[in-house]
Amino acid sequence: MLKPTINQSCSLNNLLPLHKPFVHGDAINNSSSSAYSPTILRQNTSTKKCNATPARSTSAVGNIKAAVLPFLTKATTVKGVITIKPTIRSALSGVIIGDVADGVSDLLGRSFLLELVSEDLDSKGKRKTVKAYARYKALDFDINVYTYECTFNIPNDFGEIGAVMVENEYSKKMFFKEIVLDNGVTFTCESWVQSKNDVQAKRIFFTNKSYLPSETPEALKSLRAEDLESLRGNGEGQRKSQDRIYDYDVYNDLGAPGLSISLARPVLGGEQHPYPRRCRTGRPMSTKDPLSETRTILPFYIPCDEDFSEIKTVQFGARTLYSVLHAVIPILKSALSGRDKFPLFTHIDLLFNEGVNVPPVEGGIASALPRLVKGVETAKAVIKFETPETLDRDKFSWFRDEEFCRQMLAGLNPCSIQLVTEWPLMSKLDPEIYGPPESAITKEIVQQEIGGCMTFDEALAQKKLFMLDYHDLLLPYVNKVRQLEGTTLYGSRTLLFLTSSGTLRPVAIELTRPPSDGKPQWKQVYTPTWDATGAWLWKLAKAHVLSHDSAYHQLVSHWLRSHCVTEPYIIATNRHLSQMHPINRLLVPHFRYTMQINALARLALINAGGIIESTFAPGKYCMQLCSDAYDQLWRFDHEALPADLISRGLAVEDPTAPHGVKLAIEDYPFANDGLLIFDAIKQWAASYVNYYYPQANLVESDEELQAWWNDIRTVGHGDKKDEPWWPELKTQDDLIRIVSTIMWVCSGHHSAVNFGQYDFAGYFPNRPTIARTKMPDEDPTAEDWQTFLKRPEDVLLSCFPSQIQATQVMSVLDVLSSHSPDEEYIGANIEPAWEAEPAIKAAFEEFQGRLNQLEGIIDSRNSDPLLKNRSGAGLVPYQLLKPYSENGVTGKGVPNSISI
Repeated sequence: MLKPTINQSCSLNNLLPLHKPFVHGDAINNSSSSAYSPTILRQNTSTKKCNATPARSTSAVGNIKAAVLPFLTKATTVKGVITIKPTIRSALSGVIIGDVADGVSDLLGRSFLLELVSEDLDSKGKRKTVKAYARYKALDFDINVYTYECTFNIPNDFGEIGAVMVENEYSKKMFFKEIVLDNGVTFTCESWVQSKNDVQAKRIFFTNKSYLPSETPEALKSLRAEDLESLRGNGEGQRKSQDRIYDYDVYNDLGAPGLSISLARPVLGGEQHPYPRRCRTGRPMSTKDPLSETRTILPFYIPCDEDFSEIKTVQFGARTLYSVLHAVIPILKSALSGRDKFPLFTHIDLLFNEGVNVPPVEGGIASALPRLVKGVETAKAVIKFETPETLDRDKFSWFRDEEFCRQMLAGLNPCSIQLVTEWPLMSKLDPEIYGPPESAITKEIVQQEIGGCMTFDEALAQKKLFMLDYHDLLLPYVNKVRQLEGTTLYGSRTLLFLTSSGTLRPVAIELTRPPSDGKPQWKQVYTPTWDATGAWLWKLAKAHVLSHDSAYHQLVSHWLRSHCVTEPYIIATNRHLSQMHPINRLLVPHFRYTMQINALARLALINAGGIIESTFAPGKYCMQLCSDAYDQLWRFDHEALPADLISRGLAVEDPTAPHGVKLAIEDYPFANDGLLIFDAIKQWAASYVNYYYPQANLVESDEELQAWWNDIRTVGHGDKKDEPWWPELKTQDDLIRIVSTIMWVCSGHHSAVNFGQYDFAGYFPNRPTIARTKMPDEDPTAEDWQTFLKRPEDVLLSCFPSQIQATQVMSVLDVLSSHSPDEEYIGANIEPAWEAEPAIKAAFEEFQGRLNQLEGIIDSRNSDPLLKNRSGAGLVPYQLLKPYSENGVTGKGVPNSISI
C-alpha cells in the first residue's frame, strides 16, 4: 500500500478512492446529500490536522475505515426494471437491438443512463439526484417486451422520488413503456426516447402522482417547466422524425402545385377559408406556390410520441390504411381501367360473390388485409369484399323509403337531421346570385303528403316536420362542380314527417340549380308517387340526396367534427399541460393515435387528387366546402351531445328528463344510446375534476390550464377566437363541461359516425358517394328523356359511382370500420396515474360499471318491438355505441380515441 507523505492531505479523500471501479449495472451516486459525497467528507474533516507519521500502519487505516463505513452505507439499495416495447420489425425477426455499437453498450452495462430526481432540494437549494446505468435482461415473448435492470444506491435523506431523467446510449430510439422501482415508485412512460446521438437532452418522466402547477414540489418545478418548454415550437425550422415539437400551422399542404397546377388548392386556415390548425411540419414552400408546402410520398412529420406504427400490431389501422391507399387501390385502378358504370345490379353483387381478379400481390399486403385480398398463392389474386350486414340482412333495404328515413336516426350520419321551425323554407343566400330564396316545397305539397294524419299547421306546431338541409351549403358550389368531369351537384332539401308510430316518412325532396350561363334558377320538387316515371324520378332524387349526405358525413360529421377539430386540442395539451397535470392525464387516452391517422389523411385521403376528391360529389372543392361548414356551422358549445341535439331542435332542456333533455323523436337510437355514454363521461369527468379542484379559484389560478384553453381558442381555433359562444374557464363546472365535450367527441361521436361505414356504405347503392349525372327532367333533350323512359335502371346505374370509384371507397371503408386487436375501448382499462389515487380509482370503477351496464341496455332496446327505428324485420340493430367489441368490422365498440 502506498504511504502518504507528510505533505499530502490526510483527509479521507486521500485514504479512500473517490470512485469505486465501475461494475456492470452498478449505481452512480450523484446526490449532493450522499454520505459518499466527497464534499461532505471534506466538510467532516477539513478542520482537523493530520498528525500521522509516514510509517502509518495498515491497522490504523483499517480503524479509520471502520469508523467511516457506517456513514458510507447510509443508503438504500433500490432496483429498477425498465420495460421496452420492441418495434414490429425487431420483434418479428428476433433482433434485440441491432448493430455492433449497441451490442457493446449491452456488454458494458450502459444501455440507458437513469437519473432519479428527488422532490426535495438539498440544503443549498440544489436538485438531488442519483444515477445508475441499466443493463439488458431478457425478451419476454409472452408479453412481447424487453426488460432492463438497474440498481440505485439512494441516500436515506434523499426524500420522495419525483422524476427520472433518461439518456439512451443506444444508436436507435427506444419505446419506453414504464420504469418500475421496487420501492413502489412507477414511471409510466409510453414514449420514445431518442438516442443521445440524435437528441442530447435527457428525457424527463414524472411519477404517476399528479400535481397542479401550484402544488408542484419545489425541486420539480424547473423540470416541469423545462419539459413543457421542450415540446413547444417557435414556428421556425423543419421538423425531424426524432422531434417532439408541437406547433401550429394552416392546412397549406393539401395541394400539389409542384406536380401540376390542376392540383393547386387554397390554404385552409385564415380569413378567406377559416379552419382549425394542424401540426406544423416546417417543410419548404413550393416553388410554384409560395403559400403551399411541398409534399412528399413519405408520411408527414408528427411528434415522435404520436407515432405508434412501429410498435402496434400489424393490424394497426394507420398501417393497414396505408397498405390500402398505396397498394390495393393502384391495383384496383389497373384491373378496372377502361370500365365505367356497373352494367347491371348483378355485377355489383359479384364484388361480394366472386371479387375482382388482379395481378399477384406481395404476401405482406395480403397478410395485412385478409378481409380484402384472397388467393395469393395462385397465379392471380382476388380482391373480394365481405358482404355488408345491411345487404346480408335485407338485400332490398336500400330501395325502401322507410329505410332511407330510418338511417337518418340510426345510420351512418344521424347528426344532420333537424326540426323544421319556420315556414316557408327560405334560403339565406344572395338572391341576386342564387335566385329566388323561397323553397318550392309548399304548404299544399306537404298537406297532400300527410293528409289523413293531421293538417300542415298541426304538424308544424306539434313538431312533426323534420329536414335534411344541404341547400345553402351546397348551392354556391353547384356551378363550379358542374364544370368538373364526371360529376354534378344540386342544393337539396329533404322534408320528413314523424308518424304516430315514431318512424319517419319522406314528404318531399327539392333539388336546386342556381342561375348559370344565361339560364334561370332551376328547382324541382319530387315526392313519393305511384306511377312508374314518378317512382324512378323519386329514386334518382334520393340518390342525389344520399350523395350529398355522404359527402357531408365524410367531410363534416366525420372528418371536421372529430379528426380535424381534435388536433388543436392535442397540440395545446402537449404545449401547455405538463405530463404530471391531472387534466393532461385525463385527456391523453382520448388523444392517442389521432395525429398519426390525421397525417395519413392529409397524405392520401383529403389531399388534391386523393380518395375523397376523386370519389365524392364536390370533387376538388371537397375541402373548401369543409372549410365553409366550419365557418358557418361549427361551434364548440354545440359539440356536446345534449347541446348538439338542442341546437338541431331534436331536444329541449328538461330537468325532469333522465338526461336533462327531452327528445323530439323518442325513438332516436343515436341520441338514446349516445346520451347514456355522454352522461357516463360527464359524471366521470365531474368526479375527477372536483377531486383535483375542490375550490373554483384553483381553476382560474391554474396558469397551465388557462394557457391551454387560451391556446385552443385563440390559436388552434384562432379563426373563431372572437366568437361569443366560447365557454369561460373559471369554475369546476366550466372545466367539466369543456373536458366532457372533448372526451365525447373523441369517443362516442367519432364511433357513431365511423365504425358503421362499411355496414351502411359498403353496398354503395345504399349510400352512393357521388351522383355523376343530372336529373333526367332537368332541361332534357328528347333523346335523353327517351333513354330514361326505356331503361331507367341504366340511368340510375350511370348516376351511381363508377366501378373504380365504388371499389376504392369500399376498400377504404372496410379498413376505417375495423377495430384493431389491441383497440383501447372507453372505460376498459384504468390508466396508471388514475390507479395511483384511491379516490380517482374508485371514480373510474364507477364509470366502468356504468359502461358495462350499457351493453345490456342497448341489447334490450334492440329487441324491443315497439322501438321500430332499431328493431324489425331485416334491420341492422343499432350497436354503434355499445362500448366494447371484438376486433374486425363489427358495427359496434367505442374506442377512447380517434384511432382510425
